[in-house]
Amino acid sequence: MSDSEPTIIIKRVKKVAGDGHHGGAWKVAYADFVTAMMAFFLLMWLLNATTEDQRKGLADYFNPSIPISPMSGGGTELLEGATIFSAKAESNAATEPKKNSQPTTEENSDTEQKKDGQSAAEVLKEEETRIQNAQQAALEAVEEDLLTQIGGDQNQGLANHIQLRVTPEGLVIELIDTDDNPLFNVGSTTASPIMMLLLEVVAKSLSLVENKISIVGHTDSLPYSSGRDYTNWELSTDRAHVARRLMIFAGLPITQVNEVAGKADSEPLVEDRFAPQNRRISITILKS
Repeated sequence: MSDSEPTIIIKRVKKVAGDGHHGGAWKVAYADFVTAMMAFFLLMWLLNATTEDQRKGLADYFNPSIPISPMSGGGTELLEGATIFSAKAESNAATEPKKNSQPTTEENSDTEQKKDGQSAAEVLKEEETRIQNAQQAALEAVEEDLLTQIGGDQNQGLANHIQLRVTPEGLVIELIDTDDNPLFNVGSTTASPIMMLLLEVVAKSLSLVENKISIVGHTDSLPYSSGRDYTNWELSTDRAHVARRLMIFAGLPITQVNEVAGKADSEPLVEDRFAPQNRRISITILKS
């Protein structure tokens, strides 16, 4: 071989086959472990850095079955969470006169225990009881005023035409007929003088309350003699509207009337369906 010929170099590369892919399941498990540890240390920090009231507020926030109190929760820094409700309460407390500038520790403890121990159901029950008592007092005031008005010497005849009874709907004032002194002319919607006086008395008593009222006309079972086109149903309804107009003329606000209806002889007051007591106007003071 001469010096002018190039040298040929052969390089052999040894290929080594690697192992297969091991997968990434361990990464998911490790991430879950790290997340759990972080949550654990965060919980331990919260327990150490918050007060009892703040922990109660946080528990209420994450419990959807308990209404969130606008004053619960919050600290002085990160967990304060001051709201417009707490600011308003603090403003009211600052402007109201103080009965005792230095309350004792026992009084503060009793107040906090009572507030914490009172559930939402108890608060709602107390509010319902207060409303029911107020409504009952209003109905009793109307009843007392009616009895006072019909008890005068000049109104002795009114007592025979008024009956009062309490139902789940409210106080019912029954203006009933008598044989010797009917409220309407027979088979007519023309009110008698005694009926006008009764409605004036009732309208005056209704001014003591703002409750809505229902006016319902009733008749006895004697068929109306005019014919098939006009029956006791129409007669009872028309009489109820006459009573409504007369009470409005006597001063009853029209907005206080909630219902005007006629029920003919479908709801008799006494067993004898032809008795005069079944011919009546029922005025119900509805519970709000």
